[in-house]
Amino acid sequence: MLFAPQETGQGLVEYALILALVAIVVFAALLILGPVLGNTFSTINKSLTDV
Repeated sequence: MLFAPQETGQGLVEYALILALVAIVVFAALLILGPVLGNTFSTINKSLTDV
């Protein structure tokens, strides 16, 4: 074990990369689906105020 590589911080870096990738995917999904969801909620709100 004298020449064994030290890999103590490797797990943290991998988790940070996964978290960054998930954040990018969520951000892209919100950019794409945001206007669609906004229009849907606006239509629902409009139909509820007309009642």
